[in-house]
Amino acid sequence: MAEKKGIKIAAQNRKAFHDYFVEDRYEAGIELKGTEVKSIRAGTLNLKDSYVIVKNGEANVLSMHISPYDKGNIFNHDPDRPKKLLLHKREIGKLYSLIKQDGYALIPLSVYFKDARVKVEVGVCKGKKNYDKREDAAKRDAKREIDRAMKARR
Repeated sequence: MAEKKGIKIAAQNRKAFHDYFVEDRYEAGIELKGTEVKSIRAGTLNLKDSYVIVKNGEANVLSMHISPYDKGNIFNHDPDRPKKLLLHKREIGKLYSLIKQDGYALIPLSVYFKDARVKVEVGVCKGKKNYDKREDAAKRDAKREIDRAMKARR
């Protein structure tokens, strides 16, 4: 059986880009059980309030909600259980040292399939203040207005 090549995005954390400045990004594998992969393929994944902690030399994603698979019966797992990220030891050490700095957090930005494997894009993020959020919204609105004006001109 041939594996599909390419990337298929399963979920994105749009709220993370609103609430944080993304300084750096890392790709990590994720340890899933049984029917969780089928549930992700069905699109029942929520990253909204999820975050990553580093403890005892392991990185875990907390609050990532994967709904139980519809046809999974007794083989379904707890939707909010901590899920281990698969990273190299030195990457985990580097991430741990980055988040020890004041104001930084590890936030999952997206979950996607890469060559039939589930991957998580983790961002090293710094929190935004309210005035930063307003400034970004103003820039986005100005860009939309320019785009609309250019479309109307044609």
